[in-house]
Amino acid sequence: MNANEVLAGLWQLGQMPPEALPHALLTGADPVLPSSFAVGTAAQAPIAAAALAACELGHARGQARQDVRVDMLHAALECAGWFSVDGRTPEIWDKFSGLYRCADGWVRVHANFAHHRDGALRLLGLAPETAQRADAENALRTWRALEFEQAAAERGLVVAALRRFEEWDAHPQGQAIAAQPLLSIERIGDAPPLPLPRLEADQRPLSGLRVLDLTRILAGPVCGRALAAYGADVMLLNAPHLPNIESIAATSRGKLSAHVDLRTEQGRRDLDALLASTHVFVQGYRPGGLDALGYGPQALAQRRPGIVCVSLSAYGTEGPWRSRRGFDSLVQTAMGFNHAEAEAAGKPEPKPLPMQILDYATGHMMAFAAAAALLRQKNEGGSWHVRVSLAQTGQWLRRLGRVPGGLAIAWPDRRPYLETTRSGFGELLMVRHSAQLSSTPARWTRPSVPPGTDPPAWL
Repeated sequence: MNANEVLAGLWQLGQMPPEALPHALLTGADPVLPSSFAVGTAAQAPIAAAALAACELGHARGQARQDVRVDMLHAALECAGWFSVDGRTPEIWDKFSGLYRCADGWVRVHANFAHHRDGALRLLGLAPETAQRADAENALRTWRALEFEQAAAERGLVVAALRRFEEWDAHPQGQAIAAQPLLSIERIGDAPPLPLPRLEADQRPLSGLRVLDLTRILAGPVCGRALAAYGADVMLLNAPHLPNIESIAATSRGKLSAHVDLRTEQGRRDLDALLASTHVFVQGYRPGGLDALGYGPQALAQRRPGIVCVSLSAYGTEGPWRSRRGFDSLVQTAMGFNHAEAEAAGKPEPKPLPMQILDYATGHMMAFAAAAALLRQKNEGGSWHVRVSLAQTGQWLRRLGRVPGGLAIAWPDRRPYLETTRSGFGELLMVRHSAQLSSTPARWTRPSVPPGTDPPAWL
């Protein structure tokens, strides 16, 4: 499928007005990055859908429709996620993260958070204080891949065994994912349409909307960053005891950033006060995680009738893995992408996709679905729940088809697409946003700042 057909499919899935679709202007074609998969289309179509849906909500608030132009190469480079701070390019992987050969196959270990890394090392019988990568490699050669994957999952760790596509398709979780739509937008309660201020011609289309972002790892933060680019007031909420990764410097552009600890009475009071005027609530806890704290979608719809809840998970809400932790690299491995990419390259060792495309495509789909749900709320009333997962995005990416000769192209020059800006982390250099709005250009008016910089209160 070409990118326009893919965008049309997303637009129809969101039940968006078809007359807006001709305002999307897509340029370029795969391959744009070295991959046998249509990663350029997977980047371009969700970004275009999110920007166009935001503009359609702006149109419903009194603005003229505007054109949205997205170039595929620019979109793909944006979704590659490269950035530097004060001239330093952060190392995105812990030394223990990555692929390991087992007795009968391969596993991928995600060790970017210390508790995940130390747990995996202890499972291998190694001391986290003294272990080296070679020690982990030697220890894993005594394990069968599926047995280590299961043992890690039982301990709440993040590990995935390498599978072929046909193995994933036969797995109960693969079958559960194949039976689900790419994303869902469900009405979960009755409420009148929330009053939204009419927009001036020069205001960005989501101006006046408030978004709480309770996510940490790429897909969710990318969603909040996109909504901020289109004018929403986005507040990133972190618990002070939880770690973050260095990409927060890039994914927090445009956001306020506050600390809220839901384990405490004060933290719950702060969140309740914020919810009173919030339009969108984005969270990336495992399914059921926030329900246990009293902030699941149904509870939120009672606290704030008319809210749009966006829930992100690794493996969806159905199937035996519905509560399993996971990250993009692990989902790629479990679903068969690393094997298929290596096979296309003629390589004996597993090969990852050229970027964390499941994260970035999912993040922009979340922004698209949030804007689509906001439009329904404005027109129909009600409270709404959006559900997406990395694995559902992976299934969609497979359906886009393969790109003959895609691995033969060279990595393109990103320099024409970079911009420098100040941030609370230092001088930030990153790819500028790829969606170009014809009347109200997308932009981030707030610099990214460290967690806890702002008070937990709307300005």
